[in-house]
Amino acid sequence: MTGNKETGYYYPALLLLAVHNQYKTVLLMDLTSLYTVTALLFGAIIGSFLNVVILRLPRDEASIVFPASHCPACLSELHWFENIPILSYLFLQGRCSHCKKKISLQYPFVELSMALLSAALVHKFGMSVTTAGYFLFSAALLVIIWIDIHHQIIPDVISLPGIVIGLLFSLVSPALHWSESLIGILVGGGILYAIALLYYLWRRVEGMGGGDIKLLAMIGAFLGWQALPFVVFASSLSGTVIGLLAMIKQKKGGQTRIPFGPFLSLAALAYLFFQEQIFQLYQLYLSVSFPS
Repeated sequence: MTGNKETGYYYPALLLLAVHNQYKTVLLMDLTSLYTVTALLFGAIIGSFLNVVILRLPRDEASIVFPASHCPACLSELHWFENIPILSYLFLQGRCSHCKKKISLQYPFVELSMALLSAALVHKFGMSVTTAGYFLFSAALLVIIWIDIHHQIIPDVISLPGIVIGLLFSLVSPALHWSESLIGILVGGGILYAIALLYYLWRRVEGMGGGDIKLLAMIGAFLGWQALPFVVFASSLSGTVIGLLAMIKQKKGGQTRIPFGPFLSLAALAYLFFQEQIFQLYQLYLSVSFPS
């Protein structure tokens, strides 16, 4: 009789435990979905603001707050429904509702990029101070990419504060130690400065701007010195390939100039999200090249 009683109590207890675990799983999935959707929406909204920064920051004495958003062609102020990230572009079919001029694909692309970066950060790091820090870092890189493409400059107002913020970030984030960040700043800035100096001594022309040097220092501040070999290698390789293609297309030979900031920024983002896979590939390369 004792065994039957124990058995009688045992199965309901298991059933309650299974239901409880299933409820926790569903709740966790719901929270994860909620966080992801929230990150997508928030990222798209910030991406819309970044478009304003990209457009106005390079202009002397231009404000990123005033005036209100307007068409860059006819200067007509946009209605609220023309300012919804991504959706407004689709609704307007890529044209201004006032002058019918085409709207650059850059606008929805930046909004979508920031939305996806935001969701990816939440997926990788959760709702944490690390996510917040790398959100700022990703937004800064996205702005730098487009400003450098359009104007061949990397604003000091982004890179210099970014170096300081990256170092402060390392003091509160478990993803990075302050010493790794500090060494990343010194080595990151030093590597490109040395390359730029050697190129100048060799060719007597500037091959790399000071903005790239400060950008790599900022990348070192946020990602640590361990990221620098990959960032420098990947950006140099991709920059060389694109540079050769540009030389062929533009037919300017050695006078062809392309911005290097986008390659540094994209390599930094690749390392941020795929550093484990990068280290695995590096270890695989070592094991194949130098078998024990």
